[in-house]
Amino acid sequence: MESKTARFTVLMDPRKKQAFEKLCASQDLTPSQVVRQLIREYLEKHDVTYLTDDTPKNPQVK
Repeated sequence: MESKTARFTVLMDPRKKQAFEKLCASQDLTPSQVVRQLIREYLEKHDVTYLTDDTPKNPQVK
């Protein structure tokens, strides 16, 4: 688990945000938990590793 946190701001349609929050709540998850999981999966899918000292490894755009 990551030891430090950073803020990540996303602008989106309010109706989409409401639907997302409702779905998360129905699965007993917070939106932050879901977004963090999506980011981890996206990094893994693209073989990007990261270190705890915030130094990205293999940051590649494919």
